[in-house]
Amino acid sequence: MAITMRLGRPAGIDQLVPFEEDPGRPGAGEVLVRVRGSSLNFHDYLVVTGRMPTAVGRIPLSDGAGEIVEVGPPPGDEVDADPSMTLRVGEAVLGTFFRHWREGAPAQWGHAVVAGEHVDGYAREFAVVPVAALTRVPHGLSLAEAATLPCAGLTAWRALGCCGGIRPGDVVLVQGTGGVSVFALQFAKAMGATVVATSSSEGKLERLRALGASHVINYRAEPNWGRAAKRWTGGRGVDHIVDIGGADLLNQSIEACRTGGSIALVGLLAGTSGRVATGRIMAQQVRLQGVVVGSRTDQLEMIRAIESLGVRPVIDSSFQLQELPAAFRRQEAGRHFGKIVVEM
Repeated sequence: MAITMRLGRPAGIDQLVPFEEDPGRPGAGEVLVRVRGSSLNFHDYLVVTGRMPTAVGRIPLSDGAGEIVEVGPPPGDEVDADPSMTLRVGEAVLGTFFRHWREGAPAQWGHAVVAGEHVDGYAREFAVVPVAALTRVPHGLSLAEAATLPCAGLTAWRALGCCGGIRPGDVVLVQGTGGVSVFALQFAKAMGATVVATSSSEGKLERLRALGASHVINYRAEPNWGRAAKRWTGGRGVDHIVDIGGADLLNQSIEACRTGGSIALVGLLAGTSGRVATGRIMAQQVRLQGVVVGSRTDQLEMIRAIESLGVRPVIDSSFQLQELPAAFRRQEAGRHFGKIVVEM
């Protein structure tokens, strides 16, 4: 028997209940994974609190890393595995955010199935997972570190690498100290960019400096932080912005952006709609790109980059599986810097 955390009804952090359940057996094209680590994303918070509805009894958490403990029967001609995996018992594996987005440009079918929302996720000690929804783990990272990558890490990587086309010497602006923003800072610095970072906490601003931010802005002390960022560049504006707010806050990003620059919209912390200065987007010829995580091919590219650039995830805190409600409370309070992980 194994511990599993399931979401009751009505949804809510306090409705996460542990159960002892049979781990199950893998079918054709599947493996049984001993889950060693997961991490919390804003998406997980929306599911657990009921703002993103899911089935009663759903096992949450989209991210997961662990070891193969059993391999199911061969799936015939439908084998679709990461060629760098051996699919042997004991091999370390990492889940993908989207179960069916394997490669190529985004498509509607690629966003149809997300672990922890549409199918059971990784808040459990054992999980039966399709081989096609796994990749290898980056060399040199622990399983807890690897478990921070499938959502936040890949979102940051795709926002800068795939969609932003970042180059050495560019100026990148990141917002806040959540997982995506911290990863974006790390990737940008490792690729030779200069980083401007924002936060409302002086203590967190110092930590952002320690990670490599060249300039930091306290957005409470400087409400028009977009103008402040542009002023710091001598009036030119920043080249790339990773925007986690959306809605009305997007106008601050537009203010900060240079003519011909790019904004990757990766989050909606400030809401799903608002007034946007479309005239300025056109006049400044800003490229605005929505980014929703990425494909398995993108994840493999990110893994190679992490190994080449020497990037290590920043872990804020670690909780045991049965402490999952406390982990979500920390996330809800906004006290974290980097990723909150859950270890099994």
